[in-house]
Amino acid sequence: MPITEDAKDLQDDLVRLRHDLHRQPEIGLHLPRTQDKVLEALDGLPFEITLGKETTSVTAVLRGGHRNAGQRPAVLLRADMDGLPVQEKTGVHFTSQADGAMHACGHDLHTSMLAGAATLLAEKRHQLQGDVVLMFQPGEEGCDGASYMLREGVLDAAGPRVQAAYGMHVFSSLEPHGTFCTKPGVMLSASDGLEVTVLGAGGHGSAPHSAKDPVTVAAEMVTALQVMVTRQFNMFDPVVLSVGVLHAGTKRNIIPESARIEATIRTFSEASRLKMMEAVPRLLKGIAAAHGVEVDVDYLQEYPLTITSEDETHTAEKVITELFGERRLSRWATPLSGSEDFSRVLAEVPGTFVGLSAVAPGADHADSPFNHSPYATFDDAVLADGAALYAELAISRLAALSRAV
Repeated sequence: MPITEDAKDLQDDLVRLRHDLHRQPEIGLHLPRTQDKVLEALDGLPFEITLGKETTSVTAVLRGGHRNAGQRPAVLLRADMDGLPVQEKTGVHFTSQADGAMHACGHDLHTSMLAGAATLLAEKRHQLQGDVVLMFQPGEEGCDGASYMLREGVLDAAGPRVQAAYGMHVFSSLEPHGTFCTKPGVMLSASDGLEVTVLGAGGHGSAPHSAKDPVTVAAEMVTALQVMVTRQFNMFDPVVLSVGVLHAGTKRNIIPESARIEATIRTFSEASRLKMMEAVPRLLKGIAAAHGVEVDVDYLQEYPLTITSEDETHTAEKVITELFGERRLSRWATPLSGSEDFSRVLAEVPGTFVGLSAVAPGADHADSPFNHSPYATFDDAVLADGAALYAELAISRLAALSRAV
């Protein structure tokens, strides 16, 4: 029976797990209820399980039963598990029961699909020509959970280092329902944070000359940052800088002592990333000096570029077309400006990252609320296909690696 049919037999179980996870989202690096649900899904399967020391991660190793000569190859499959601090407004019957928390990025689907893949792989254990490492990761949403799991040895959990790594991510818009998305090379941007405090001198709003107004300086900085991006960076190597926090003051007739700016910065090459790290502080300190105020600038390096292996991307594309047909595959011409800490795994071992549209069938994928929206909805119907793809990527890649030994 094709693995896609085996996966369909699991669909009801995957939906139940996904809804259970969705009702009780957890945020950050410590997800005890989520970890318990993953362990329950793996219970009775022949996995060697290691729990994280610094986080509630789960690493599960499946030893293939096929005995090949020489070193046994291993591959890694990853799913992130954490939710977001978003108040859900979807109205689905399994809506979040946690106030101010929601699985608005589809990680509940990722976790359920990888749990389904665990069952599929366990059933085919004796055919596996190597070992599979499952990486259930907390803290993707800004907490760099991948780094914790890397430090704790997830890549070497099977013994020899894994030779290929695959991740998957669902989208609530962008592509028609059920479309798998790939791109070799730079697939997702790097992400950095900017925190700026302008330090002036407070005073009466009627006499700005007797104070040092940080508000007008901060406003100039916001505009100058946007102008700098358009004038110092090549438009064909884009930079995205968006200010999400601009805060100062308590009352309209009081000039405050300080103003605060927070921004996210996305770059698509290491050269632009390094250039921004130098250019932004230089610009802001220059503006502050011109106005006679002080400024503290914290440029926070977050997630690096997500760069996929061309060979591993071709492997994924081949598996996708064999399982689902060419019409279900879309190769992106340009990167997406989102960022991912799976980039840290791909910086260590060859691998790729696959997108999967979970837009509701018949919905307009161009207008559907995107990931992180309180209205973002993800269709359960993709769960079985995601589980099948995870499993078949491991099976196919292990077979190829075994032949190469």
